[in-house]
Amino acid sequence: MLIDTALLNKLAKLGGITLEDEELEMTKNHLSEIVNFVENINALNLEDIPASFNPLNSKLPMRQDIIESKPEIAKNVLEHAPSVEDNFFIVPKIIE
Repeated sequence: MLIDTALLNKLAKLGGITLEDEELEMTKNHLSEIVNFVENINALNLEDIPASFNPLNSKLPMRQDIIESKPEIAKNVLEHAPSVEDNFFIVPKIIE
């Protein structure tokens, strides 16, 4: 599908955006690439894949949830903070 200036102007109007003249050609090229990519996906043979296919149904090995205490990480982070007091970050007050 070819994205022409008239279609791009219509899409910009529907989207409530304004495109400058120098942005039009670049935007047309980007949208044409996206539409061509989607057309490639539409050409795939998906007959053997059920409509309810979900890759998340696969089983992954579980690992132990082990709590580890590494105080050196907190110490290293606090050493690089601009302002610290009693192992806490000090940040500027933003609400009066």
